[in-house]
Formats: sequence, C-alpha cells, structure tokens
Amino acid sequence: MLHKTMTLLTGLLLMASVAVAQDAVVSTQWVADNLNSSDVRIIEVSVEPGQFERGHIPGAANLRWHTDLVNPIQRDIVSADNFEELMSSLGVTNETTVVLYGDNNNWFAAWGAWIFNIYGHENVKLMDGGRNKWVAERRPQSTRPASFQAASYQVDEVNDHLRARLSDVLSVVNEEEDGALVDIRSNAEYTGQVIAPQGVQELAIRAGHIPGAVNIPWGEVVQEDGTFKSADELRELYAAKGIDGSSPIITYCRIGERSSHSWFALSQILGYEVKNYDGSWTEYGNSVGVPIDNPSGTVWTGK
Repeated sequence: MLHKTMTLLTGLLLMASVAVAQDAVVSTQWVADNLNSSDVRIIEVSVEPGQFERGHIPGAANLRWHTDLVNPIQRDIVSADNFEELMSSLGVTNETTVVLYGDNNNWFAAWGAWIFNIYGHENVKLMDGGRNKWVAERRPQSTRPASFQAASYQVDEVNDHLRARLSDVLSVVNEEEDGALVDIRSNAEYTGQVIAPQGVQELAIRAGHIPGAVNIPWGEVVQEDGTFKSADELRELYAAKGIDGSSPIITYCRIGERSSHSWFALSQILGYEVKNYDGSWTEYGNSVGVPIDNPSGTVWTGK
C-alpha cells in the first residue's frame, strides 16, 4: 500500500512539473501566432543599449533593466508603486498574459519574470530562446515604437519569499535553516580564479564562492540555440549535483541577473521552491565577517 501511495505521489509530482514547464515557456511560433492578441503583451527586456530601437518583435513593449526594473540609487528592485505605473503605461492589466524575451539568452527577461512573480502577476512567460532565436529564424522585426492605451494595474500581493537576502543566505551557511545554494557563475568565478567574467567590471574585493554552494553554470541548462533543456534533462542535471527540490533553493551569481535565469528553470519549469539572491557575489563578496570558500587561494584582490 505504501509503495502504491509513493508511486502515485511521484506521478502527481511529475505531472505537476510537466504542467509548469508547458505553462512557463512559449515558443517563437506561439508568439508569432499571438502578435495581435489583445490579451497578450510581448515585452523585450534587453541589456544592450539600442538593441530594442534597432529592431524588435512587432508590437512589443520595451523595459530597460537598468532603470525600469531596478532602483539604481537604492540598489534595489523596482518598487511596487513604480511597477504599477509601468504596467499601467504599457496597457497591462492584472489579467494580461505577459511574454518576456531579450538578449543574452533571456538573462534580463528572466529577471523581469522574477519581478513579475514577486509582484503577483499570475500569467507571465518567457519566449524560449529569446531575441537571438527570433532573429535566427528571420521572423519580422519592427523599429516602430508601439503605443498602448493606458490601463489600471494594481499589485495585490508581494511575494517576498521569492527573494533571498544576505541574512537568508547566512542562515543556510550557518546551518540554522535548511537549504541548498546554487552558484550559477562560471567555474573560474566559483573557484576564485577571477572575480568577474572577462570584460565585466569587478564589483567585489574577494574571489570565491559561498560555503556549501554547488556550481551549476547557467549555460548548462540551455541548448545550443539558447532554448531551455527539457524538464527531464534539467531535473537530471540538477539532481547530479544534489539539487532535487527536497530542500529550499537559493540561486546567486554576480549581480542576480544570470541567477534569475536559473531561478526560472528551477522554479517555473521544475516547480521547486527557489529564491533568487539578487545581492549575489557583489554583496556577499564585500560583506564584512562572512565566510567564503576559495579553492584558488586568491581570496582578496587588495583593491
């Protein structure tokens, strides 16, 4: 009887995971088929300046990660009030299906999805493969900015449980709370050979990783064309490093954008309980009195 019950539960969990995977990601063809739907808003979130202006999915709105989805003065996410204003100006209602896409394999679009989830938007998806896949398939682009009839958007809930703070991370490091830490940076960053990827500004004075974190670089969760691997492949990939959803998960990177991509894979595709630590190594690596692991022996740059 116990065996049958466990088998049934396993089956239900797998079915739920498949449902999450099918609901969270849409194809470029799905987007093409829904360009004129009044119930759908396509939004680009790219980081390269001028990317949207040079050409974008026809009818798409534009959100600038540096200013629209963050508060650069407070080093914080966009406030609920400002998010409401943004959505209202884009004609997005609480019932609108929002599809996000962008450059860099959807890193910043995934950040956008994380923000939408924090502010309780129930129907937000990523276009699989992002901007590069749309362009590679020679689908239509426009340089014409779209205009939208203003709506009245309201944030009804704030899901703070999707965001990790330094104190949450330290609770896991000090074994005060159950949890698993996933460092999605490159192995060179994880081991402390470098503080930041080549050509990217170093924002921490120490190199290495958070003690106990496993290294599963974000690039391992996508295929060559930038689309996500299947749910089964993702589940196997993470399980091989001990990440199976049995404990709450915290993802992190350098500033939180790459880790939001892995947060999306783990939470929205696999259905695991996941927080994204947007302070990431920039905060942790600069914090006084917190432990680090540094296999390369570099530790402190002295800068």
